Amino acid sequence: MPPTGSDPARMNRKKGDKGFESPRPYKLTHQVVCINNINFQRKSVVGFVELTIFPTVANLNRIKLNSKQCRIYRVRINDLEAAFIYNDPTLEVCHSESKQRNLNYFSNAYAAAVSAVDPDAGNGELCVKVPSELWKHVDELKILKIHINFSLDQPKGGLHFVVPSVEGSMAERGAHVFSCGYQNSTRFWFPCVDSYSELCTWKLEFTVDAAMVAVSSGDLVETVYTHDMRKKTFHYTLAVPTSAANIALAIGPFEILVDPYMHEVTHFCLPQLLPLLKHTTSYLHEVFEFYEEILTCRYPYSCFKTVFIDEAYVEVAAYASMSIFSTNLLHSAMIIDETPLTRRCLAQSLAQQFFGCFISRMSWSDEWVLKGISGYIYGLWMKKTFGVNEYRHWIKEELDKIVAYELKTGGVLLHPIFGGGKEKDNPASHLHFSIKHPHTLSWEYYTMFQCKAHLVMRLIENRISMEFMLQVFNKLLSLASTASSQKFQSHMWSQMLVSTSGFLKSISNVSGKDIQPLIKQWVDQSGVVKFYGSFAFNRKRNVLELEIKQDYTSPGTQKYVGPLKVTVQELDGSFNHTLQIEENSLKHDIPCHSKSRRNKKKKIPLMNGEEVDMDLSAMDADSPLLWIRIDPDMAVLRKVEFEQADFMWQYQLRYERDVVAQQEAISALEKFPTPASRLALTDILEQEQCFYRVRMSACFCLAKIANSMVSTWTGPPAMKSLFTRMFCCKTCPNIVKTNNFMSFQSYFLQKTMPVAMALLRDVHNLCPKEVLTFILDLIKYNDNRKNKFSDNYYRAEMIDALANSVTPAVSVNNEVRTLDNLNPDVRLILEEITRFLNMEKLLPSYRHTITVSCLRAIRVLQKNGHVPSDPALFKSYAEYGHFVDIRIAALEAVVDYTKVDRSYEELQWLLNMIQNDPVPYVRHKILNMLTKNPPFTKSMESPLCNEALVDQLWKLMNSGAAHDWRLRCGAVDLYVTLFGLSRPSCLPLPELGLVLNLKEKKAVLNPTIIPEAIAGNQEAAVNPSSHAQLVGFQNPEDDHLAKEASCNMSAHQQGVKRKADTPLGSPLEPGQILEKNEDSSKVRLKIRFSSSQDEEEIDMDTVHDSQAFISHHLNMLERPSTPGLSKYRPANSRSALIPQHSAGCDGTPTTKPQWNMELPRKGAGKEQPPLEMSLLAAAAAPLSAFSKEPASSKHSDHHHHHHHEHKKKKKKHKHKHKHKHRRDGREKGREPPACPGPAGGRSARSPSLSD
Repeated sequence: MPPTGSDPARMNRKKGDKGFESPRPYKLTHQVVCINNINFQRKSVVGFVELTIFPTVANLNRIKLNSKQCRIYRVRINDLEAAFIYNDPTLEVCHSESKQRNLNYFSNAYAAAVSAVDPDAGNGELCVKVPSELWKHVDELKILKIHINFSLDQPKGGLHFVVPSVEGSMAERGAHVFSCGYQNSTRFWFPCVDSYSELCTWKLEFTVDAAMVAVSSGDLVETVYTHDMRKKTFHYTLAVPTSAANIALAIGPFEILVDPYMHEVTHFCLPQLLPLLKHTTSYLHEVFEFYEEILTCRYPYSCFKTVFIDEAYVEVAAYASMSIFSTNLLHSAMIIDETPLTRRCLAQSLAQQFFGCFISRMSWSDEWVLKGISGYIYGLWMKKTFGVNEYRHWIKEELDKIVAYELKTGGVLLHPIFGGGKEKDNPASHLHFSIKHPHTLSWEYYTMFQCKAHLVMRLIENRISMEFMLQVFNKLLSLASTASSQKFQSHMWSQMLVSTSGFLKSISNVSGKDIQPLIKQWVDQSGVVKFYGSFAFNRKRNVLELEIKQDYTSPGTQKYVGPLKVTVQELDGSFNHTLQIEENSLKHDIPCHSKSRRNKKKKIPLMNGEEVDMDLSAMDADSPLLWIRIDPDMAVLRKVEFEQADFMWQYQLRYERDVVAQQEAISALEKFPTPASRLALTDILEQEQCFYRVRMSACFCLAKIANSMVSTWTGPPAMKSLFTRMFCCKTCPNIVKTNNFMSFQSYFLQKTMPVAMALLRDVHNLCPKEVLTFILDLIKYNDNRKNKFSDNYYRAEMIDALANSVTPAVSVNNEVRTLDNLNPDVRLILEEITRFLNMEKLLPSYRHTITVSCLRAIRVLQKNGHVPSDPALFKSYAEYGHFVDIRIAALEAVVDYTKVDRSYEELQWLLNMIQNDPVPYVRHKILNMLTKNPPFTKSMESPLCNEALVDQLWKLMNSGAAHDWRLRCGAVDLYVTLFGLSRPSCLPLPELGLVLNLKEKKAVLNPTIIPEAIAGNQEAAVNPSSHAQLVGFQNPEDDHLAKEASCNMSAHQQGVKRKADTPLGSPLEPGQILEKNEDSSKVRLKIRFSSSQDEEEIDMDTVHDSQAFISHHLNMLERPSTPGLSKYRPANSRSALIPQHSAGCDGTPTTKPQWNMELPRKGAGKEQPPLEMSLLAAAAAPLSAFSKEPASSKHSDHHHHHHHEHKKKKKKHKHKHKHKHRRDGREKGREPPACPGPAGGRSARSPSLSD
């Protein structure tokens, strides 16, 4: 592809004002990925990639790419060998701080490590040096082709191999492999620019066994067999410019189904599942039609592929032109419960094809737009498919989830903006992780983030109307599709990237409305709104006096100012009022329409125009109000606690036609256990036309009310007569009719009622005998022979009902419970469970729902003291090889056992599983369950909390989960739950501490905790001359946080990009001051080391963040600073980063390590004379921070100090980092040609630096 213009700025800029500026000094236009060998036995992959790039600046001599866990064999640029360095600081986050175990410190270091290789900051793990022969070629901005040979051995992330251990060939065994991961994880399986903002066209080739099929992004051009017919190569091309993060691969012995309705759609599943695949995907064409219709835009790719695989990382993963699903979503026509769930997954993945795959994002802070739009159009699909009730119920569910999460954690920020003033530096200081990168987020935060994004899109729709909303989406799509067809105009491709500002501009252009206040409220700040409402009716003035208070001081809340809709149902009808919520107004007067007139028998008009007769006897005689609702349309992200009389809630439940209002009334009625509430709930249960989910909630509410009214309750147990009337034989009321699930609404009610009834308790707090007998009869007489649907979910719920009926055992004179002296009722329950489990072995149910319920029921029996508590059964069911749902249920029981019995052995067993289980999803789930149901927390004393456990979890966080972002963040979540943010309490105190005096802006070593014994070492630890530390804080415009800089100060991460402009760890004379005033970026580095030994001052005004300041000081203390102390440092802690051979970087070892610092000015040429600072290594302090053998490998670390020139961009103040490091600025002609060596993922095996 010829370059379209020599003006480098043009390549980097969008036409017009959107201004996408690439953080990289080049533009990628095309990439070839060729995997020519896949070995399922060894779980290995061999291949090469070829990237075609255009330099966008002259003197580009280093190219940074992303690659993790791949072993790189050789790199060639335009067929010339090129030297390269491979360094991945995320493999081990913290090195030198071996004893600290402080989570605040870890989070900073982790964010810094991720930034150091973040492609959106122009960084990468792989740094390739452009051969000097090509420098002239680069200066003319001509094309470069980078060819990289790589292999992958037993990947821990990115690609997942599933190899069942049964007889037969790999294809017969159903072995398959697929790409997976969270956010941009493509670098785990081939070298690329792993950024959503770097688009290019693709050519993908996969050579596999003849019995296998390779499915990948793009169009299958041809399949070529080898001569011996034993292998074949699949050739895919993707002409739509796409980011590497949206490229996927699945290889396996798939059965192939071409969609009968849309021939460009193909479905793939594992052997023998074709009938299920046919049924499951038969619906997909309707989803296509719906999206294409509302977006008035064709599906953007020429084909679409769905692949259903086992051991999925997530249930749904959308990639360019293909989606990967869990095989557990497949179902037959007999299954009721799974059908809507699977359809929702299909619809979700298709929505993400438009927004997420086809339209990508400029940066992480624009992610909310994509997640918001895809979630919003998915919601529209749901409204059309399942109806308005289901849609509104879903919105309420999502709203409740996000509100609960924000109030618990302190807020979710959709559009994090970094850099700027002091407060802005960490927009989410209440969290224990950085939100600057997707890879440092807690998984729960990320799911809540997606949930909030689509709710905010709905708020925007409320503001500008759906018509304008869809026009905006159409505009984004048509711009993108025009750009994508411009084959040779790669600078146009940035039209396919969405940014927050571009999206908002579209909205104001299309609708002409200013939604800035709404964006400021919900997108640029975190938090939800908490309303408390109450009212009084003023009869004299015929006015409703409404009082609305807000709580905006609790964590996770914010103050709301703006319109708020209130709906009042009066005798004359329903009236909407819009209140203006001001800064401090609490009371609002709303005029009422009807004087109370209950004598005239007249129908009462409802919101939807219906007129109904009501029994008004329960009403307050003076007031015409039936009920009041605050914010009925959920137009604010809020939690409302409203007080109204019980009869008002009852009217609302009976006559309000909005399902959300009915749900609210049901949850409010739990507090009013009266016969009137009982009647209202039973009426709802009997109403056929009432939404089934409302009736299901009413069951549980009725059970709670019955338990509160147990002494005054008359008649049979709640719901029993109702159930008998609806589902039992007329002649014999204790026998249930043969199953007929044709009416799904009554099916859901039929399986929910017994579960709720089992929660009933009598005066002695036991489950009434007749309820238990009733449930056992339902199981006994269950007959599914004439039913066209499976009853596996129904039977599973019957077991749940049995479990709900269990109450704590009463022990008579402390006898030990054995299976011989069981309570007779419990014996009946246990017999049923055992029978069901045995039946499952012979005739397994769909997704083993019954086994799952049985395992839960057994745990309930154990917890209530009826059967001996023992985890052995659960541990056997949790082993690899069982169906995933069974494993999760069994593991949940083990987690619970660990907590209740405080068993260290089981905790170890769980941690071992987290490290070694073959299924990534299961490892993630165990961490998740331990976090939700922890064996102990930071606030309690526990025998389980010990140093070994801290070490184990720390190791998992620090280096054990380096190839699975989600797992690592899960480990961090668990760590914070168990030990909190600071140093775990079970660890011994560290020897030294710091006292921070913020008033006088200095930190002094705490004299009180320094024992006499180590006072001698104190001098060594503090005296800066023995191991000086230079700290540089950059100007606030720089988009790398100051906090990150101070993490990088600790010399343990030499791979991390330096902000300091001298090599760290090099000695500096006490009191030496280095100032650098550079016209472009005005970085000032000014440190004064006082020669006194008790305190060390750092000018606090240059420190943006006291957190960073503290962590920097802790680093100084943790690090031994004289050779005599270095026995504390583990010998291998640096092996991941240190080159194993001692020759200098350019093959010429020098006797004295002389470093030249280059700080070129803006726009400087290549021949800039360097500012030289020769720092000689003093014998007193060898460069122990850098090399294990200070004498021999003095120069081996030369490659790790990258000195930066800062180039200020025209629009954003982003800094592009360029590496110029030659041994001497003017020696570039005399370099011997470098020859590359292999660079492994872990350089223990192979050197990570080429000679």
